[in-house]
Amino acid sequence: MSGESVLIPDDRAFSNFKEECGSEEGWSLTYNKTGMTVWTQTIAGDEEKSIHKIKCRMACKDVSSETMYDVLHDIEYRRKWDANVIETFDIGKLTVNADVGYYSWKCPKPLRNRDVITLRSWLPMGSSLPKWVVNKSSQFLAPKAMKKISKACLKYGEWKQRHNPGFKPWLYPEQTTLPTISVSELSIQHADSLENIDESTLSEMQTREERDSD
Repeated sequence: MSGESVLIPDDRAFSNFKEECGSEEGWSLTYNKTGMTVWTQTIAGDEEKSIHKIKCRMACKDVSSETMYDVLHDIEYRRKWDANVIETFDIGKLTVNADVGYYSWKCPKPLRNRDVITLRSWLPMGSSLPKWVVNKSSQFLAPKAMKKISKACLKYGEWKQRHNPGFKPWLYPEQTTLPTISVSELSIQHADSLENIDESTLSEMQTREERDSD
């Protein structure tokens, strides 16, 4: 498989990630309402075909960090609360605490649906999106998603008690039945080597028209 090699995040990568979560330097504030804040950052490319990161912060007073962690990892529960998921499943494990998965989701009209291969740190395979989509994602989609996750966390304990309560392979690696994959079999492919999904000509008005026609 051609492309850039994949690296499994190490302690330094996690330390850098934690530091980035707490820093506002280089980030643009795009949403700040009712205890929720969203920032965006452009990390590569020109204005029309750049890669953007979105960072969200929300206070969940009635949700423990342990529950949030479980909800983010539990694929079976995601199918229940994530209305945008089309399909998601685990493919294989790289180490006892790193795995590869598949996730496809419904995009808001008029955008085409997307799918990605994930390495637990959610590495997107890339596609071109118009700038207004990034703006809408940070001002509407990201806050909406965070609210859904918060509500899902409140219901997780009861749901998990009825659905294999002791099964948490993200906490207990010995429970996993996934096949082992060598990291050498993986590579990063950029958008220019994949199907070219260029929706940069779509307008925000088209989104409104599509929504009104539903």
